[in-house]
Amino acid sequence: MLTGFFFAIKSNYCPEVLKAIHDSKISGFECVSLAELRYMRKLFPDIPLLFTPNFAPKREYEEAFKIAGVFVTLDNTWPIYHWKDILKGQKIFIRVDPGEGDGFHRHVITGGKLSKFGVSADELVSVLPIIEELNIQVIGLHVHKGSGIQDLEAWKKSASFLASLRKHFPYLRYIDVGGGLSIPYRPDDKRLDIQALDHALKGFKEEHKDIEIWLEPGRYIVAESGVILTKVTQLKEKAGKRFVGVDTGMNALVRPALYGSYHHIANLSRLDSKKGEYVADVVGPICETGDVIGFDRKVPTDTTEGDVMLLACTGAYGNTMASNYNMRGPAIEITID
Repeated sequence: MLTGFFFAIKSNYCPEVLKAIHDSKISGFECVSLAELRYMRKLFPDIPLLFTPNFAPKREYEEAFKIAGVFVTLDNTWPIYHWKDILKGQKIFIRVDPGEGDGFHRHVITGGKLSKFGVSADELVSVLPIIEELNIQVIGLHVHKGSGIQDLEAWKKSASFLASLRKHFPYLRYIDVGGGLSIPYRPDDKRLDIQALDHALKGFKEEHKDIEIWLEPGRYIVAESGVILTKVTQLKEKAGKRFVGVDTGMNALVRPALYGSYHHIANLSRLDSKKGEYVADVVGPICETGDVIGFDRKVPTDTTEGDVMLLACTGAYGNTMASNYNMRGPAIEITID
């Protein structure tokens, strides 16, 4: 029932990974900046690209319209009112705010009145006369509620919400229900079934056979394909609290500090240890209190300097969000075929 998959490259733009995804016959790639568009056009000259910027400057939209095979998305009415010179006669997508969001942390919820993303349905209707005046063809409607969503009905609700606006857009060909598909970060997390999601959208597709349904899986495709390997540097016990220090931190994986995200941690050097475990925070070398990779984790009692620790599910939003903070370079990226 899903007729288009656009991989969100903000999750992972390693060229070897992108080539593997491209060769899997994906429909296209989703980009959020002009730099990402240029990068992808250099790698793949012909594949469709979906451009979904947020509060980007006019020049990015202006250039995006000039790149062949790019679907340009507006998520604000400001350009329609103020950039008529570049929008007149264009075919566009509009990102609509469904009035609610979802996700595992408030920083990843991208719908609702407190979110900076999307155009409200009421505001969208009010701008219809200008859209008609400028001969703008709205060929796609887009919604994205957040990240780490597990409810299969969420995407069906998004599709139905966008379909309710269809009467205003005679040129509509695509409904993009966004991404945000969850993956099992914790060992006991349930895996989201993409086939079940497809089935959940079956009724909608049968009712709207002339519309293509697009999905934007980023994390879902790559998160479990990557790990970070780091070495233990020092151990500490202070006032009954224990710490295991490692040689990489929020400079290589900012998600725990930014979102409180969980990544499973394993001591590869002590997998067969029989000496028991203790509870400790696993911390990095960055000069920030928030540089904690994992709170209250069980580690083998014989953990020591030089042990290799594995941080799981870092194939998405690891290297793409990394920095050189404290002038410490992030983890080196290596791909294994």
